[in-house]
Amino acid sequence: MKKTVACLVVVLLAATLFAGCSIVQSPALGLLYTDVEAPVAATSNPNATKVGTAMCESILGLIAVGDASIETAARSGQITKIHHVDHYSRSILGIYGVYEVRVYGE
Repeated sequence: MKKTVACLVVVLLAATLFAGCSIVQSPALGLLYTDVEAPVAATSNPNATKVGTAMCESILGLIAVGDASIETAARSGQITKIHHVDHYSRSILGIYGVYEVRVYGE
């Protein structure tokens, strides 16, 4: 029984320590789960009729791939005048993380 409890404590401690391995940028972070949408920037351009997105992903903080630049998001939505930019982030147990940039404009 003591061995099982000790093993459980070690696993929980390791999970806590390694939870930061795949943290994505976010205004609020959850240790177990994060699902947040927040603003990045705005301009004085009056209309936002189109939306473009770009994203990157991270696995265990060991592998990170993607292009979450504003330029790529604007290009994907065929946007030439940016109205505002938001970002979305999700992290699950520090194992898998997603960061997405959303550009609104015309």
